[in-house]
Amino acid sequence: MALSISAVLLLLIVVFLLVRKAGLKAGHAVVCVLLGFYLASSSIAPTIRDLTSNVAGMIGDFKF
Repeated sequence: MALSISAVLLLLIVVFLLVRKAGLKAGHAVVCVLLGFYLASSSIAPTIRDLTSNVAGMIGDFKF
């Protein structure tokens, strides 16, 4: 659950910065959010969840 909250917070910050600094229109951001909701309820959602979990695990294994 902590991973999901962190990912949501990170993506929210990225979208906010894109709207403020990179010229992303609010309408485009809404379309991206709606796409996320539709992807979450699709049959590909478990694959996306597994992919993001694996990538987060790989990033967490890096030693600095």
